Amino acid sequence: MTDFFRTRWRGEAPLDRLFWRDMLLVGTVLSVASSALALILLGLKLPLWLVLAVHFLPVPYNIFLTIAVWRTAEKVGGFKAQLMMLGSALWLIASVVV
Repeated sequence: MTDFFRTRWRGEAPLDRLFWRDMLLVGTVLSVASSALALILLGLKLPLWLVLAVHFLPVPYNIFLTIAVWRTAEKVGGFKAQLMMLGSALWLIASVVV
């Protein structure tokens, strides 16, 4: 498990896998699941602090993925890498706001 985080932090994971699978697929699924659970907890009239904590739980992981994409894209270079940097920033904003 630590190898997963280490390779991404160091920019050693393949950029396509990092962007498409790790960030867009897995990161989005985690964010949607967290939001859905938060809505359920809200419907159960649980404390607002708990609802918000569950909703924002994946944010540190999403920030990590965005930074990892940027670090890897800087190593790879090129127009495609720049698009992925922009995409990751927009995705992070969307995953936090929505």
